[in-house]
Parts: sequence; C-alpha cells; structure tokens
Amino acid sequence: MTNKESWLLPEGIDELMPDEAAQLEKLHRILIDKMQTWGYRIVVPPLVEYLDSLLTGTAKTLDIQTFKLIDQLTGRLMGIRADMTPQVARIAAHKLKHSGVVRLCYIGSVLHTLPEGQAKSRNPIQLGAEIFGHSGPESDMESIQLMVELLTLSGAVQTLSLDLGHVGIFRGLAEQAQLDAEQEQALFSALQRKADAEIRSLVSSFELNQDSHDMLIALAELNGGKDVLARAQTVLKNAPAKVLEALNSLTRIGEMAEQRLPSVTLNFDLAELRGYHYHTGIVFAAYQPGSAQAIALGGRYDEIGQDFGYGQPATGFSLDLKKLATQIPLDRQAQASVIYAPWSDDPSLASTVENLRQNGEVVSYLFPDEANPSTGQKILSKQQGHWVVTETGMH
Repeated sequence: MTNKESWLLPEGIDELMPDEAAQLEKLHRILIDKMQTWGYRIVVPPLVEYLDSLLTGTAKTLDIQTFKLIDQLTGRLMGIRADMTPQVARIAAHKLKHSGVVRLCYIGSVLHTLPEGQAKSRNPIQLGAEIFGHSGPESDMESIQLMVELLTLSGAVQTLSLDLGHVGIFRGLAEQAQLDAEQEQALFSALQRKADAEIRSLVSSFELNQDSHDMLIALAELNGGKDVLARAQTVLKNAPAKVLEALNSLTRIGEMAEQRLPSVTLNFDLAELRGYHYHTGIVFAAYQPGSAQAIALGGRYDEIGQDFGYGQPATGFSLDLKKLATQIPLDRQAQASVIYAPWSDDPSLASTVENLRQNGEVVSYLFPDEANPSTGQKILSKQQGHWVVTETGMH
C-alpha cells in the first residue's frame, strides 16, 4: 500500500466534516429530546458483545452483517453490533423485566459487513425507539406515529408515504400450503423482488391445491390504497384463521393511521416482508416521494426476548440518523456566528468571553501568529476601556 492509499477509508465507510457533524449532533438532540417527552428512556448498549448474545434468537439473521473478532481476555468470539434493536431487547428482557410497559430509545453507531442497497453506508448511526410489554395495535400505532413525528420534526422531509404490511399473512399461507424451508425461501425472495413471472412459476411448481395456489399468487398483486384491504378479504376468504386475524390487525392499524396521520399517504402491501425472519406482525416503512429507499422502518417482533429468559411483546422502529441529516440543507451561518477574541492576559477580556459563552455565544481565541478574521466577521475589541463585539472592517 502506498502512502497515498494509507489514509483512504474502506469502501462504504464514511465520516462527517465539522458542518455535517454539527448538523447531525443538533438533530440528535432534537429527536432524543422529543422521544423523551413521549416517555421513552434512553439506553446506551455496548458497541461489542459476545456473539452468542448479540445474535440470539431472531437476531441470528444479522449474522452475515456482523463483523467478528476474538476477545483477547477470554478467547471468546465477539461481534460488533450491526443493529441495536436486539441489544435493547436484551436490556428490556434481562434488566427491566416485570416492569410493565417499557419504552426505550437509543442512538449509536452500527457496522455492517456489506452495504444494504446501492450507495448505502456501512457505518450508519442508528436511532430508534422500542415499546416492550404491550401486544395490541395501539403500541404499533404509537411507534408509527412517533416515527412520523420525528421525520417531520427533522425538517428533512416535506411529504411522507407509509407502507404497511403484516408478515403473518405470508407466514400463515406458507404454513397452510405446507411449503418446505427451501420453497418458502424461494417464494419469499421472489415476492421481495416483485418478480411476478417467477412467483407464478414457483407457485405452480409447488403443486398446491387451488386455494393455496391462488392466494399465494394474489399476494404480489395486493398492494395499493386502502381498497386493497377489502380486496384481500375476498381473495383470502378461505385462508386460515391466523391469516384473517393478521389481515384484521393490518386493517385496524390502517384505520388508526388514517385518522391520526391525515397528511401521510398510506400504502398497503401484503407482500411487504422486510424483516420476515425477524418480525412477527405488523411491518411499516416511511418513504419520500420518488424514492425507493425507506428513510425509516419498523415493526413488531414479539419473540425476541424468549432467548433472554423473558419473552414479551415488542414493537418499534429505527432510522439512519446520518442519512437523515444529509437531507437537511447545511446551516452555513454557524461558522459566521463565531466571535473572535485576541489572545491576551487581560482579566476583563477573560470575563467578557466567559459571559458571552454563558449566554450561548461561540467565542474562539486567535493565537498570536494566527491570521486575522476576514472582513465582516465578529471580533472582540477594546473600546474606551471595555471589550465590545464589532465586525472586522468597521471603523
């Protein structure tokens, strides 16, 4: 490796410059403060954990995305977190159990072995909120509502669309059709890619009864506005009870979202299976118009706590704060608001600087050999025995 190459960052690993970092930190404070007003308490999970804890239960699907390393103290295998949700679930199950409904929020860096989609960072900053201990649609709705409020509050989005689905619909139909693991995975993959011809070919090759055949093929076409739910009731009328229960749950969430989020466009997708091996119920994702990449997503994952000795219902969402912050125009005025003070032993100058800082002003000392600020920038100058703020170039 040449000297020139030694400072290059790995592909998909990025960093933030001062203005960008300041923007992100400001957004971080705003969003965490908002979640706390909703009753969410912040937790700070560790960056690394033993792998058998980090990938417990439904989190095993994160295995391929997790960087592994050996703990030099114990020789055990550790992982760098790829998702903070399982860690928060561990905290809730192990340290906050028997606490009734628990609301937790979090923020931190995660690391992925591979980018998730084109041009995606491998070191996002994940921010999220989780509700533990409640299994009803009300907690799903609260998660959705809080997610939308944070996105709106960020200033990064003007209009939002919300995709809603329920993994129990596909799971129940696959179970009714008695698909083996390989068949289920193949159909799952085709549904995710909306590959209609492949879906039809696969389902036909499974040699199913007519009801199962028709319902599985119909899944790919059941997406759109709320009329999709009425169509689904007809198309899936012969589905197992658990499928109809999932459909009713999705319908109820849709009704609440329509009432509580009138400015958000709702889209229902019965083949929305993001996090299929992770989630157990409602799944949702927020999009900006014209974008195929979700800016926030979440869902219900009721089984995650069982491996920690305390299974409990859970629902929540997360987003990449770094990606969200880059969609907000940079505040270039922040640098211009700095007040420069000359380097001096004058006690009155030190007192003036301290007073300004306590009032929220940004004051930086200029070192003796440092270039003077450019015209129009604020400086502290001594006039008639007092230190006052003026602008360079003023007389």
